[in-house]
Amino acid sequence: MSGFLPALIIIALLATLGVLFFGIITMARGGEFNARHSNKLMRARVICQFLAVALIAIFMLLGFKS
Repeated sequence: MSGFLPALIIIALLATLGVLFFGIITMARGGEFNARHSNKLMRARVICQFLAVALIAIFMLLGFKS
């Protein structure tokens, strides 16, 4: 159980990074896809980022040690 929360944190951080890079690549290419989905990608990044920060805060509050 002690490795469960750090694993969730890593998954959330990787998801944030993935959405961020996908959004950057999409904006750099431009076009129809960017026009339709750039706002949704930004929202997804913000949600992933919030989850990652919340999980890190929970980790710190519970005082887990590696």
